[in-house]
Amino acid sequence: MLLATNFVSLFVETAPYLLLGMLIAGIIHQLLPNKWIVSTLGGKNAVITAAFIGAPLPLCSCSVIPVAMGIRRNGASKASTASFLVSTPETGIDSIGITYALMGLPMTIARPIAAIFSAIITGLSIAAFGTPDKLQKAAAGKPTKSCCDLPKPKLKSLASSCCASKSTTTNKAWENTKAIFEYGFGKILVDFMQWLLIGLFFAALVLTYVPANWMASYGSGPLAMILMVVVSIPMYICATASTPIAVGLMLAGISPGAALVFMLTGPATNIATLIIIKQELGTRELGLYLVSLIGCALLSGWVVDAVFSYYSITTVLGHGQHFDMSSVIHQMGATVLAGLLAWQLVKIIKSKVLNSQHV
Repeated sequence: MLLATNFVSLFVETAPYLLLGMLIAGIIHQLLPNKWIVSTLGGKNAVITAAFIGAPLPLCSCSVIPVAMGIRRNGASKASTASFLVSTPETGIDSIGITYALMGLPMTIARPIAAIFSAIITGLSIAAFGTPDKLQKAAAGKPTKSCCDLPKPKLKSLASSCCASKSTTTNKAWENTKAIFEYGFGKILVDFMQWLLIGLFFAALVLTYVPANWMASYGSGPLAMILMVVVSIPMYICATASTPIAVGLMLAGISPGAALVFMLTGPATNIATLIIIKQELGTRELGLYLVSLIGCALLSGWVVDAVFSYYSITTVLGHGQHFDMSSVIHQMGATVLAGLLAWQLVKIIKSKVLNSQHV
């Protein structure tokens, strides 16, 4: 009973921020089409640009793959592609919202800064020590294409994620509004709702059954951060869903810096991303990617712990104990979010039933 209560409290606390993040994500998607991304990141020396553009984009660990492949095959350098692959899944409008809801302002500020820093360093290391970039030279002067035009048929399924909500040609306000809501409250929600619920359940599980100081004896320092790297790399998880899991780890005694390491390495080092990096950028680039990303995550975690300790910054974790969680806004947000989740689940089940009938 207590487990269910903690889960509901976390859900209610998170809902308004998620809804706001999904709305802004839909607006960004409508205003920043893939063609604009490709043309902007297709030039040389775009590592910093790629990091700053990728940071707010509403693309999760899976949907960033076809976009990154598209910008790479249309002239983006290995370095800028890697920078985009790091910053985009590590943070975003939606994950920033849930970070503020569950971790407070200090971690909300630290997370995107660390993500952009790790993206720039990873891109620069590949630019400095990677193999010659033959593909970029060959692509120079060619017209820009969308990631929907990936040449290999077997990659169409990957490309579909960035084409499903492509902007229409009409400028009517209704069509734009419809596209914003369909993407923000449809595709984005479907992309992370499974892992979000799992993450919230994990946080509630830790809050209910794990003693508060269980990991306090080794919850900070290099050992804890290395442990977070080992735990996060095999996980296929997006930035939004990684947040409640990180909260659960902090409730068990992990330091804010160690939790930040988990939130940086988890979304950017899943197996699918690593395979694409090896295929599209090369084996040496994959090694540089991992070394740079993990090194930056560990450094960022150490800096966060040092700053928090020096200035006596306390992290107030959201776990359903706040008085304002009973407010009308939070209750309405939770009701709307639950309805959206139920509607998407019905659509998925209906689609699977129809597909099975046609087989």
